[in-house]
Amino acid sequence: MGPLLLVLLLALILFGAGFALKVLWWVALAVLVVWLLGFVFRAADGAGRRRWYRW
Repeated sequence: MGPLLLVLLLALILFGAGFALKVLWWVALAVLVVWLLGFVFRAADGAGRRRWYRW
């Protein structure tokens, strides 16, 4: 009974980690798109040498 519970617990942990990593990939992709859009819109603005970040 103990080894069966350990295997089920391990499967549950790995499934949860896989789901969390998949969500994190989608979040990273959304952040990348927003970051690239910031470059595109700031370059189209004709701001010259102004930077779009504070530092």
